[in-house]
Amino acid sequence: MSKFIPLISSGIAGPLGVLHLPRLWQKSSLAARGKLHDDYPGCGKGYDQMVLDGLGINKVEFESYITSAKPTYPQLEAWILEKKGGSLDQTAVATLNSAIAGYNHTDETRTSILSACNVADTGKIKDAINLNNLDDWQAFHKEELA
Repeated sequence: MSKFIPLISSGIAGPLGVLHLPRLWQKSSLAARGKLHDDYPGCGKGYDQMVLDGLGINKVEFESYITSAKPTYPQLEAWILEKKGGSLDQTAVATLNSAIAGYNHTDETRTSILSACNVADTGKIKDAINLNNLDDWQAFHKEELA
């Protein structure tokens, strides 16, 4: 069975406007079917938990829904809206998105990712979204294209 490296960026939002939610859906959906690459958590502690906390969604309930319903992405967003009474608190979404976009990895993590990608560390790439993108693309190349 093939296992997949998620390539949806944390910097992508779906129609609800929540950054990282499409990636969380993809990773959790793949994990629920045993198809997520072993180096990735289906629903981890970082951005994944930030999104769930920011939306006020229980992790166990979220994972159960993904496993049992196998929703499309629009179905997931509809489920979230239903759980939240039909709308999201836009101030909470803006706060969450700002936290995701503004998160920087440690210097050690940045140096490790850039080194593995053979990218000079000029100090310009600090945000976790772009570093994680580089890390994902490098892993994809190594696993699937090399």
